[in-house]
Formats: sequence, C-alpha cells, structure tokens
Amino acid sequence: MSTIAQQHTSTFSAQDLELKLKQVRLAHPEQSLPSPPFSDSGSTSPKENQTEESYFLRSLKECLAIYEEPSRSRSESLSLLSDEEVIMLANNGNIATYALEKLFGMEKLERAVRIRRAIISRGSSTGTLESSSIPFENYDYSRVLGACCENVVGYIPIPLGVAGPLTVDGKQYPIPMATAEGTLVASASRGCKALNAGGGVTTVLVGDGMTRGPAIDFPSAIQAGKAKAWIDSDDGHKVLREAFESTSRFAKLKSLKTAIAGRTLYVRFATTTGDAMGMNMISKGTEKALEAMQKRFPEMVVLALSGNYCTDKKPAAINWIEGRGKSVVAEAVVPGHVVKTVLKTTVKDLCNLNVKKNLMGSAMAGSIGGFNAHAANILTAIFLATGQDPAQNVESSMCMTLMEPTGSNGEDLLVSVTMPCIEVGTVGGGTVLAPQQGVLDMLGIRGAHPQQPGQNAQTLARIIASAVLAGELSLLSALSAGHLIKAHMAHNRSQANTPAASLPPTPGAGLAYRV
Repeated sequence: MSTIAQQHTSTFSAQDLELKLKQVRLAHPEQSLPSPPFSDSGSTSPKENQTEESYFLRSLKECLAIYEEPSRSRSESLSLLSDEEVIMLANNGNIATYALEKLFGMEKLERAVRIRRAIISRGSSTGTLESSSIPFENYDYSRVLGACCENVVGYIPIPLGVAGPLTVDGKQYPIPMATAEGTLVASASRGCKALNAGGGVTTVLVGDGMTRGPAIDFPSAIQAGKAKAWIDSDDGHKVLREAFESTSRFAKLKSLKTAIAGRTLYVRFATTTGDAMGMNMISKGTEKALEAMQKRFPEMVVLALSGNYCTDKKPAAINWIEGRGKSVVAEAVVPGHVVKTVLKTTVKDLCNLNVKKNLMGSAMAGSIGGFNAHAANILTAIFLATGQDPAQNVESSMCMTLMEPTGSNGEDLLVSVTMPCIEVGTVGGGTVLAPQQGVLDMLGIRGAHPQQPGQNAQTLARIIASAVLAGELSLLSALSAGHLIKAHMAHNRSQANTPAASLPPTPGAGLAYRV
C-alpha cells in the first residue's frame, strides 16, 4: 500500500480516513485501540472485531475543521467523523447533545441516539447507560422526532397481553393490555368470559368534549363580571365560537362555562375534536378565541392558557360532574349460574361488597370519582398499549361501579360502570408510533374514521369502559370469594430461576388482580 500524502482537512474524505485506519492497523497491530462500545458492522469474533473496528482519534482541532467546513452540510461533515470524535466535539461544547438528530439527519437517527447514550453515560456517576440493557437499536425514531420525546436514549418495552375477547355492542374485540403486573390480564379475561356469557356489554356515549380552561385577569372584579356576562350572552358565545372554530375543521365548540375568583375569570371551553384526543387542537382554538375577546376587553391579561379549570391530569370534581373527553356508561347482565360457576360467588354477596367497598368505603375516604375497585389498572394498561397519554389516567379512570340483582327473582346480576372522563384519541400523540398503531389496527380503529370523524376514538372509549367493567367484575368476585391473596401468592411473585406456569386460555376463579 502506498503512503498517503498528508491532506488539508477541508478535502479530507471518508475514503482517506479508511485508508489511514488500515495503514495504522498494519503498521502497529499491537497498539490498536479497543473497539467502540457500539458498532454498525456485522457479527464477528472478539479478535476480528477489535482489529476491524479500531480507529484513529484525531485532535479536537482537526475534528472541528472537518465539522465546520462550509462546503459541506453538517450531516455530511459528521459522517466523516467517528463516534468518539463526535463525542469529543459534544463534550467540548461544539455540538448540542439535544440537537444530534437534527444534525445527523433522518438517515442516521439511531447513530444520534447511540452517541447521546455515550455522552450521558460518561457524564454520569454510574456510567452504565452506554452498555446497559436499555434497548435502542431497530426502532423507528423518525416517528418520535418532534412528536413524542426529546433527548432520546432508547425505548422501554412493556409486555403486551390480550384479554378476552369481549363482546362490546354486538362485536368482539381483543382487549390489549400493556402491563408488568402479573394476573391483571388473566383477571380481565375471566371477567370477559362472565360478561360474554350474558350476551356481552352494551355501551352508551353520553358526552364527547375535550376542555381547556384559561385564567384571565382583569383590573377589577367589576370588569371581570362584565366579561363573564358577555361570554354567557348569545353575542359573546357567537364571537368566541366563530373565532374558535376558524382554527380547525374538526374543532366544534360545544359549551362555555365561566367562574370568577376575585378579579380573575376562568372560562372552560368544551369542544369535539374528531378522532384526536384534542389537547393541541383545543389549545389553538382557545388562543384564537381569547384574541377575539381581547378586542372587546383590551384591559384583560391572559395569565395562562390552562388555568386548571380544565382540568387536565389532576383529580377534579368538575371533571367528575361535567365530564371531559368521552363520557361512557357500560352495562351488562351476568346470569346467576355464571356468577356461581365462573366467578365462584353469589349475586347477593357481590352487590353487598360493591356497596360497602366501592360506594361507602370510597365515600368514607372522601374520594372524587374513585367509586370503583381498580378501574385505573385496566384503563392505564390499554392506554399504554394504544399510545394514549398515560398521565391522563388520573381523570380518565374516574369511575363508579354499580351492581344490583335483576331478573324475575333477582337471581341475575346487573353491573355497570360510569366513566365521564375517558380522554383518548386514535390520531396524534403516541398513536403515531408503529407498535401502538399495530394495536389500533388489531382493534380496527387506527387513525381518523373516513366517514364519521370521531367514531374511532369513541369506539376506543367504549372498549375501555367495557374492559374496565370486566376487570371490576373479576376483582370484586375474587374479593367476595376470598381468592385474592391466594391468586397473588401463586401467580404474581418474582421467580428468578423458575419459569412461570402456563395459564389456561380462560383463567379460573383463582386468578384475580389485587386492589
């Protein structure tokens, strides 16, 4: 191999670098540097990998000259640098770690994540991230960029189980649940079996409206009162509605609710949002409406687009009373013989337990919307599986579970859940991620409904309420029959070296989820 003439960094190419690396390895094989922690090369033996992936680390000055060469784009310049050289530039402050994806370009997103892991790892006290078991390879980061997460260092897989199927409004659905809690899917499946035996679940959508509640200051309470009166009038409502709906063909303003505290006015905008969960849509519309309002009340000051009168991701009585997102009631009749054979309890015992636990017990605790056994478990597992905002489980899992005897002699069980705040969508947010889209495909509700905007998101809310009903029925039955602790001792304990026993397709009464 001929000697390479020394070249100026402005004309340094990737081919020049490869020739230089080979020259170094041939001349000093015993001094080869260790392999970088991550490699794009194929699988090789440790010795071969150490030889092939050894590299020559240039000086900071040389790397900076390559990176800042004006004739190339940043992504082209970075392609001429090794991972270690990029890390050196980042540690020196020449590259912003948060901007790696933008600098590398869409074709090198995984490399950007790999380098960020190294930078963060080496700057931490533990230094474990670079070689940790947190996965980062073979993931479509193009769907994440600018949409779902920043400063990405990998992804967290969560086991995905399927309960059911469950018949909801005459159609069978598998119930997808992403969870790390043992017995949860099994318990929901048992509830599905009992509900299906009675013909399945019937649902009613009683409301659909996402909310945003800005806080607006006025110089005095009198002026705030005048603004309130104007908003409550037909003229004020019309002005705000026209401004609000000009921002989106899907955003339709349904109502305006106002409240005053001193000289601060709160306005709760409620609107339909198509198949989107709708927070961005309604925030944009609210902002436009407030601009129109300020033309009439120039002295007003918008303190915050969200003044907690919405209320988002916090427990609130207004959500429980007025509803937020999709308001759904799910109901079913379970035959008495199914209660005995599948649920291993009686209608009388279930009804008594539900009153004493879910209604009286929650009232004694001063609960708001917590009149249930474990609605949040089922809802959050489906939220994670379908790309919803898991923080919205706070208000979305508000639920009242009711049970009463029915039939000619009260031998059957009438059971229902009322959930006024299920905040879901089938477009936007985490629904853009491929695995979550796969789950929505499985349910037949991915994306926007082509003929009836909003129907896919409403169907998802109906499925969630029905699944919650299954979970409530199974857990309360386990409590009533005294099976809860026994099930968890058998099925929900860590077994480091012992494989878990296989579960039957339809779990028996001994499998139930905890309170």
